[in-house]
Amino acid sequence: MTHTPFHASPWIQRFSHLVPAGGTVLDVACGQGRHVHWFAQRGHPCVGIDRSADALAALPASAQRVCADIEGGAWPLPGTQFAAVVVTNYLWRALLPTLVASVAPGGVLLYETFADGNARFGKPSRPDFLLQPGELLRACAGELQVVAYEDGFLDGPPRCVQRIAARRPAPGAGVPAAL
Repeated sequence: MTHTPFHASPWIQRFSHLVPAGGTVLDVACGQGRHVHWFAQRGHPCVGIDRSADALAALPASAQRVCADIEGGAWPLPGTQFAAVVVTNYLWRALLPTLVASVAPGGVLLYETFADGNARFGKPSRPDFLLQPGELLRACAGELQVVAYEDGFLDGPPRCVQRIAARRPAPGAGVPAAL
């Protein structure tokens, strides 16, 4: 499948309905903002964070841009919570607790990245950049309710991924439908 720079991940598309209407979406390590574009087109205010000012320039005019090195510096949005935190093709383990804490009550974490086993298909291949089995489940445990989770092989192009859609319960709310 050929992707334009703004083609949203099928996983993000599938679970974007879980984001509360009009809620602000944070796209972490957003690059040129394919998911910022996706959510902005659906009426969500968006915040894109990336270390590349050039990449952030591609975000829609309505999006807030945060240029920061989230691996080498302090988290630039301390205490801020979002209706959705979106992360794709990025892993910085030290940031996982912060990302989970950044999901507001009633909000959702949509996370998808490469997993253990991907080295046999190419890059990334270093264990530092590959989720271990169950790692996203453990990151969410006790904080977020898992709506959907997958860990395994995907075809076209072949790769191993782990992905999760998990929601922070709103006071008095039940578990959302997955589909």
